[in-house]
Amino acid sequence: MKFLLLIIAAYLAGSVNFSIILFRLLGKEDPRAAYSGNAGTTNVYRQAGPIWAAVVLLLDVGRAALVAFIARYFLTPGQIPWMGLALIVGNAHPCFHRFKGGKGVANYLGFTAVLSPYGAIASCVAWVIVYLIKRVPFIASFAMIAVLCAATIMACGYKGWAFVGAAATALFIVWNHRENISSALNERKREVAEKRGEGEDIDEE
Repeated sequence: MKFLLLIIAAYLAGSVNFSIILFRLLGKEDPRAAYSGNAGTTNVYRQAGPIWAAVVLLLDVGRAALVAFIARYFLTPGQIPWMGLALIVGNAHPCFHRFKGGKGVANYLGFTAVLSPYGAIASCVAWVIVYLIKRVPFIASFAMIAVLCAATIMACGYKGWAFVGAAATALFIVWNHRENISSALNERKREVAEKRGEGEDIDEE
């Protein structure tokens, strides 16, 4: 019963979307109405600039860290990652905001930072390295998620249910990026088609 109540509490905590609330306070349009249609930090950056994006990021990370502290105090190592998953499900599908929210990356970072500070730092380094190579934020986020997942499993003592919970969390966040993946694949197909077209034009000449 305690586990179930904490899972519900984590979901409700994740359902409080700071970017949507912030935009309302600033008198701005819902962040989900522009660009990617996402209520996460990246979309806040596009619409409101780096300062407000940093505010949202800190609030997301802080809220996730609090949830992780509670999970670590009340739950067993095998149960802890599932509370993180509930938090991120709430962030992605918030009951307070028509079930359309963010992707959960910042929340996963904040949650894991409590369990494994060095793992969280390593994930940020991974994000920067991949971003410098690919220049695509969501691909860099996948590198971060992989490191966070591994760090969570290690911090929870490699327990079987901890492994399943951490893996489910990582896969859920990747699933939340499915539109980004689809757009990137379509863009790649267009580039290949254009190159083939240019090649045919050269052959004809």
